[in-house]
Amino acid sequence: MTQTPSSGSSKNLFSRPSYKESIRIGDILRKETVGGMVLIAGALLALIWANTPLRESYFALRDFHFGPTLFGVDLNLSIGHWAADALLAVFFFLTGLELKKEFVIGDLRNAKTAAVPVAAAFGGVLVPALIFVAIASMSGGGELLRGWAIPTATDIAFAVAVLAVIGSALPAALRIFLLTLAVVDDLIAIVIIAVIFTDDLKLSYLGLSLIPIILFTVLARFLGKFFAKRAWAAWAILLPLGVITWIFVFGSGIHATIAGVVLGFCVPVKRTDGRDGIGLAERFEHRFRPLSSGICIPIFAFFAAGVTVISPDNGSGGLLTDPVFWGIVLGLVLGKPIGIMGSTWVLTRFTKASLDKDARWGDLLGVTLLAGIGFTVSLLVSELSFGLESAHYEHAKVAILAGSFVAAILGALWLIPRNRRYKVIHERETRDADKDGIPDVYQQDDEGK
Repeated sequence: MTQTPSSGSSKNLFSRPSYKESIRIGDILRKETVGGMVLIAGALLALIWANTPLRESYFALRDFHFGPTLFGVDLNLSIGHWAADALLAVFFFLTGLELKKEFVIGDLRNAKTAAVPVAAAFGGVLVPALIFVAIASMSGGGELLRGWAIPTATDIAFAVAVLAVIGSALPAALRIFLLTLAVVDDLIAIVIIAVIFTDDLKLSYLGLSLIPIILFTVLARFLGKFFAKRAWAAWAILLPLGVITWIFVFGSGIHATIAGVVLGFCVPVKRTDGRDGIGLAERFEHRFRPLSSGICIPIFAFFAAGVTVISPDNGSGGLLTDPVFWGIVLGLVLGKPIGIMGSTWVLTRFTKASLDKDARWGDLLGVTLLAGIGFTVSLLVSELSFGLESAHYEHAKVAILAGSFVAAILGALWLIPRNRRYKVIHERETRDADKDGIPDVYQQDDEGK
């Protein structure tokens, strides 16, 4: 990549990644796209059911309780609660795997490369939270302020699914930026859930959880080859340890999905025998992602997204006058792009970094609009903030759906014409690929580095 002499120490933001990294990220994006489509289908089914004359059967199903008491922990939970605490633990296990991969072999392993998505993610969390707090404070604050974290999350599967449909030809670096941004965003959300929403910490159960976690780590480390070759072994040996960890973390008062993240970080990314090839983390990701994307997340979305938009008793007045609704919608639609764009601009303004010649600020704006799609984690945080019985919780769910829909539409309207222009460029680069199947532009970039 050509640089002027004076820019030898500068850094280009959103420059083209290596061919190997493009292939790896492309594979992840395809998987997230399928999961996002199924997630949307589950949410729409719930939304339709909850707004028909049969709505009571939906809520009766969601609120049906069952479950035993194990190790002194009461697990008599509603189906909706099981979906949020147990099924989402699988999603967060994969999030833990992806985070560790990013820190070990991905963009986040390099502090200079990680600076952009990390700064953007923090901006994308801070500004929506400030918008929500400002709106809630103007209405008296109090209980309303408990929802400040709801508009801070970006739904990786939902956003990537939309981007795949309307922005498949955009520069690869921008798509990777959205994915990495969402991963860092998830990490921030995990910290918020673990710290802010832990009211009554029971250290005894937290200490007990260390026993299965340590066993899980040791087995994954020293028997990685065994688990890699025998898929049944992970289900028979590691899964029970994961379930026990989940029970103890649930009993400790920390949200049980954190158990999934911790176990994900316990899986080695690289092969433990020192040879080249994919490690246990990537194998587990291939095995468990279909379970998460095809079953766990859609079921959670089905039980979390069901809300009667217009009540036959009181209409929509309560919804539209609730500051929680407007704080979430404006936080997602305005706060996310302002926070991400602002953080990125500050990074280029006060450092030697500059936008790469292959990317445009307009392209980045479209991607930041899609970052306003908050769904899975936002729905979870809304439940933790207000509780199932609160009217604010119902309004928060409608706000998340409405804000995500508006963000997706705005992002699509902005990016579709830009995508057409890049499609022409992409077709030209593909024609330039030589016999090795790798577009020459990647080889030119590698030679120039």
